[in-house]
Amino acid sequence: MTRPTLQDITRVTELLGRKPQGDFEVALRGSDGDIIVVKNAPLLFDGTPMPTRYWLVGVKENVAVSRLESAGCIDQAEREVDPEELRLTHQRYADERDGAISPSHVGPRPYGGVAGTRVGVKCLHAHYANWLVNKSDVVGAWVDKRLRQDQRP
Repeated sequence: MTRPTLQDITRVTELLGRKPQGDFEVALRGSDGDIIVVKNAPLLFDGTPMPTRYWLVGVKENVAVSRLESAGCIDQAEREVDPEELRLTHQRYADERDGAISPSHVGPRPYGGVAGTRVGVKCLHAHYANWLVNKSDVVGAWVDKRLRQDQRP
């Protein structure tokens, strides 16, 4: 992983409301330079598995996705996306995250796909963060489309 700058660590600490508990790198910045998505190491500093590879930390993005979640859109997204595409999304995510773990690692490992989910949809924030970085998340694409519709006058 590319080490974050001290300024990045300070900003992510502000955005999370706590100091990061594992290594991360900035995966996406906004046009203003502020951090939108971080890419987490698969293990925290203490060895605890971290299933969430991409973490949405951008302020306006978090607020917008939180509104969708509070409106019941997790269930709606799960109903509307193709189940096979969702399965493939989880598999790609897990493969990428797990590929970042040393083959010599012994001990607990993260499991599941996006945000540790084995099936279905658990967290629109994690799917959207993954989509913003990789453009290969069926739920993240659903979230993006919904956010764009909600922004129309």
